[in-house]
Amino acid sequence: MISLFVLLLLTACNKQDTEVMHVLAGSELKDLEPYLEQIRDATGVQLAFDYIGTLDGADRLMHDSRYDLAWFSHGKYIALTQEQAKSRLIVAQEKIMLSPVVMGIKRSVAARLGWDDKTPVTWRQMAEQASAGKLDFMMTDATASNSGFSALFGLLAAFSPNPAQPDFANVDQTLLQAFFKGNTGRSGSSGWLADRYVQEQQHFDGLVNYESVLLSLNQSGELQEPLLLLYPQEGIVTADYPLMLLKADKREAYNRLVTYLTSEAFQALIQEKTFRRPVNRKVKLASEFRSGLIELPFPGTLETVDQALFMFLDQNRVPSSSLFVLDVSGSMAGERIAQLRAAVTNLTGVDTTLSGKFARFRAREQLTLIPFSNQVRDEHSFAIHDVRQDSGDMMAIRNTVAGLEAQGGTAIYDALLRAYQDIDEQYRQDPQRYYTIVLMTDGQNNQGVDFTAWRSWWQSAPAYLKRVRVFPILFGSASNDEMEAIASTTGGRTFDARKQDLVQVFKAIRGYQ
Repeated sequence: MISLFVLLLLTACNKQDTEVMHVLAGSELKDLEPYLEQIRDATGVQLAFDYIGTLDGADRLMHDSRYDLAWFSHGKYIALTQEQAKSRLIVAQEKIMLSPVVMGIKRSVAARLGWDDKTPVTWRQMAEQASAGKLDFMMTDATASNSGFSALFGLLAAFSPNPAQPDFANVDQTLLQAFFKGNTGRSGSSGWLADRYVQEQQHFDGLVNYESVLLSLNQSGELQEPLLLLYPQEGIVTADYPLMLLKADKREAYNRLVTYLTSEAFQALIQEKTFRRPVNRKVKLASEFRSGLIELPFPGTLETVDQALFMFLDQNRVPSSSLFVLDVSGSMAGERIAQLRAAVTNLTGVDTTLSGKFARFRAREQLTLIPFSNQVRDEHSFAIHDVRQDSGDMMAIRNTVAGLEAQGGTAIYDALLRAYQDIDEQYRQDPQRYYTIVLMTDGQNNQGVDFTAWRSWWQSAPAYLKRVRVFPILFGSASNDEMEAIASTTGGRTFDARKQDLVQVFKAIRGYQ
């Protein structure tokens, strides 16, 4: 237990001597921002966060020396990446808090399935119900978000012959595919997933997320009915939020941080305010937390992890149908059309960074490119089978993108309607696919139907088309209000390519497809 004397010394740190430490962190740590001033006053350290996904973060840490600390929900992938690269970037790391990744389902759904607080439930049972169409849930992309990443490796261990000593090379693929058949809502962010669940809870039976997020939802007052948290008998993977020191000369400040963050007082605060479990065993576990959980092993090599992630994308989950509605009007001439070509080309396996290799187009994916100016240009569809960079599938996409030319006006909503017409035709042939639309424009609509006409059409559209999310990309002088309205109407999310590179935006969107 940290002594009162030490706490008083920490609290007495002179604000004029505050040391700023730059932290590369997972976006789920945004809920600690209200306590940064408190941390600064107690330790003399001001934490400055940059938020990023785990795989992108692992890649950035290999090439960017600005950061003093890294703080993600787990450090396993980062550690394995640096081990393979024979890098000693991580100087020290300490677990700060805990949150298992579990399934939360509506209590009415649990009752229908015969599950309750006292009924042991397994991942296998969830997979069986999902495969039978009796369990529809939301979950983040395992290659974009920590919660999905942790859930996937929990499933891989659970579906191996012996979960206690998993053989990741001999996982029951039938069970994996059965489980993901119920994953009818995707996301690249745990926070966005929780927000969308609140907005669309009438359409889903539940969601996979951190225990802390699910408990927070139950306490939020925003749910029509509370979630029952399911802790599968085979076990789970727990996020342990290690604070990783990256620079040896910052050791003294790091030690002050760890001492305070793991103190009884702050650990109790974390548990009460963020619903994460304390690592300090002197802090009594609150009654809402289930005890006696079984922790499943994590793969020991980067090769095993990468193979599992590629298998997830290309074989395990329900295949995607991705439609890219691309503005090639006259205002896109020059640098803008070059950026667009590069952004799409990047997804054909050209980007070999840690995050880029998982953002590429996937096996079994149906890709449709719909370029438009004052009218819809010739669209191109690709059924992707071979995902190698030099495959005929990927080369055909690159050749098509290379031929895009900028000219004419901007008929945004005519092109968007064409995308919905294409999905209508595809859905009638294959209703099991996961359909999304990416809309990229650098200007405002000046041809064809307008936003009001499009929204009127959308309101009368069949339910299966209303479930298709549109992800607008703001570029150039695109209308922020209209693009936000499209995203809000369809349950999508707006991405701003005016604040970051278009290539990075296209990569980020892949986590939602």
